[in-house]
Amino acid sequence: MIELARPEDLGLDGRRLRRIGDCFDRYVDDGKLPGYLVLVARRGRAGCLHGYGYRDVDARLPIEADTIFRIYSMTKPIASLAVMMLFERGLLQLDDPASEYIAGFERLEVYDSGAGDSALSRPAEREMTIRDLLTHTSGLSYGHSDAHPVDAMYRQRGLAGGDKCQLSLDQLVSQLAELPLLFSPGTRWHYSFATDALGYIIEQVSGKTLDAFFADEILDPLGMADTGFFVPPSQARRLAACYEAAPDSFRLSDAPADSRYLRKPVFLSGGGGLVSTAGDYLRFCQMLLNGGQLDGSRLLGRMTVELMTRNHLPRNGDLDSMGYRLVSERRGQGIGMGLGSRYNLRRGGIRSETRHKGVGFGLGGAVLLDPAAAQILGSVGEFAWGGAASTIFWIDRREAMTVIFLTQLMPSSTYPVRRQLRILANQAIAD
Repeated sequence: MIELARPEDLGLDGRRLRRIGDCFDRYVDDGKLPGYLVLVARRGRAGCLHGYGYRDVDARLPIEADTIFRIYSMTKPIASLAVMMLFERGLLQLDDPASEYIAGFERLEVYDSGAGDSALSRPAEREMTIRDLLTHTSGLSYGHSDAHPVDAMYRQRGLAGGDKCQLSLDQLVSQLAELPLLFSPGTRWHYSFATDALGYIIEQVSGKTLDAFFADEILDPLGMADTGFFVPPSQARRLAACYEAAPDSFRLSDAPADSRYLRKPVFLSGGGGLVSTAGDYLRFCQMLLNGGQLDGSRLLGRMTVELMTRNHLPRNGDLDSMGYRLVSERRGQGIGMGLGSRYNLRRGGIRSETRHKGVGFGLGGAVLLDPAAAQILGSVGEFAWGGAASTIFWIDRREAMTVIFLTQLMPSSTYPVRRQLRILANQAIAD
């Protein structure tokens, strides 16, 4: 149960907060989003909880406060937290080579030329480390692009699209060990299976399966009862349907009645496997805002949280300067903080360029470095990430504020909802 306070008691302007609903309700009314839920909290209390539309359009079931959503890559900060918990216990170091935990990673090479069985590779400039995996500077990929031979190799092995992977973690890392990297670790930034490789490392170091570690060490201590790798039968009615964008509308891609999220998966994806609710994810965010503790449960020390939420890209670079671009990239990927895709609000459509200026990357999420360069409202040091179904969260320690947006529309780059939400939420701060 999410208890609401008067926005004005939290330094928020209630009238201005209503602009969030005015904007996003139109997305639903115009048939662009099935439904959504937005939560704005400040100073440890929720000041806005607004849901509109349907969790299941065909069944006419409305979005509710306890609706369960696929959070996809909003799983990554939770997995990264798990790594940092092991770091605090002295069980691993950030500069440890990944090969200390994953057999075959000591032999990784970098793609040079050619394709398929004729592809040539060269030695990497150095070994991949734990920090490379946390920051997506590992050289691994997801296999999404049609433009690079390495991604074609991923697809040939059934690895393209992390959410569709049917391998176990053991099988996944074995496959990754046989494929070339896109670039030498630490030299570029590229979204990838890195966090799933971390999931394997968590299992090796802790001696627990990833789902057990999450439950025992994070979810249960934080009281995140509705978060996990699948939805139990008793709660299946609360699971939202997931949709894919279609011209001027959307189509069903995963129905609640027979969703794969109703059973425990073979692939425990630390990169994108969890389902959750707004109330649960608020507890995770508030723990980070509190410097690693919530309601008497301390998961991390304050200094560790501060380390996680600093920019770790070399030379304090941003994603614009560090991001790995493919020659034929035609569309922004809509990743992270929602600053990547240039979208024309009047005419619609995503422009060819991507925009990641002023946005760095910490240990498991994006970090806002320069709001002016990013052309967005926000505070330096904001920590954020989003999921494939257009979800997003961010925490702002300067403003003691958390914002969570949950919907189920893929891909996340379909509409500029993340950029709009950042403006609409932050313009409501009154003090």
